[in-house]
Parts: sequence; structure tokens; C-alpha cells
Amino acid sequence: MVRSLAASLALVVLSGLSAPAFAADKDEAFFQTVFGRWVGPGEIVAGKYKGTKFVCDLSGAKPSQDVGMSLDGTCRVGMFSQPMTATFVKGGSSYKGSFLDGSSGKGLDIVSGNVSNDKITVGLDRKQLKGAMVARLDGKSKDKLLITISVQVANELVPVIGMQLKRDESVKRASID
Repeated sequence: MVRSLAASLALVVLSGLSAPAFAADKDEAFFQTVFGRWVGPGEIVAGKYKGTKFVCDLSGAKPSQDVGMSLDGTCRVGMFSQPMTATFVKGGSSYKGSFLDGSSGKGLDIVSGNVSNDKITVGLDRKQLKGAMVARLDGKSKDKLLITISVQVANELVPVIGMQLKRDESVKRASID
């Protein structure tokens, strides 16, 4: 359960909340830069499963709504694979979303967030678990996505998951050739 929750948390990377109405264009521009396929390793860095390494293969696409993202893929620990699905869409002045079946099931809810330049920060909720995820595009090439997921412990955010994803251009190249 913790491993699949950890992998689910990793998917938070592509959701957010915009502040003023003019931010929609900025938010949409950010999402345009993260659509596509991302692959790479992650590790649980705190808690009972500290040291557990996993690898994710995720594809993000534009949802039917104007601003946001639909995500589909898998995260794997050893020979065990967990399907990952998520949808984040703008509703009013914020983004709302869920991973898997949301907090009412075995997933998570996205309850707040902000897009700022090449970084997104979101608030996470699952019953008593509160947390945050920060994902930022690294470097001028925009081909690395660094993700840190933290949980709230005694009014402090403690990092529990770190990921380093790279853009996988092989799908794009294969479709052009």
C-alpha cells in the first residue's frame, strides 16, 4: 500500500492551481512543456520503506478541458508494476484532480497548487495525510523534471519521495519517421 501510494504521489507532478485569471495562459504554457512521455527513477527517502527504488514511465496529454493534464503509465518496483492514471483540470480559479480513484479509494486528491515559471507546487490530501509536491523543469533544455514529495509531520513538511525524470523523445521521433 505504501509503495503504491508513493508511486501515486509521484504522479502529482503534473497538476496545479493558478492564482489570478491571467495566470491561465502561464499555466497552459507550463503544461505544454510537460506534455509527452517521461521516464526515470525515484526513491523513497524517508519512512518505513526508505531506500525503496522505483522506475516510472508516464505519458501526459491534454485533457478534454482547456487547461490541465491527463496522465497514464506505470511505476515499477523490481518485477512488480503499478498502473498509474491521473487527471488534473482547471475548475474555476483552481485545479482539482485525483490519482487512481482519489482519496475515497486508494489514491490521492489534489486540493491546491501554483504554477510559477518552470515549477509547479501542489497540495495533496488523503484522509489524514496532508502533503505537497514540487516539480521543476531543470536546465535550459527542459528535458529533466525533478520532483520532491513531502508529507506534513507536526506542522513541518518532510521529504519522502524524490524523482528524476527525463523526457523520452523516442515516441515523438518514431511517429515523425
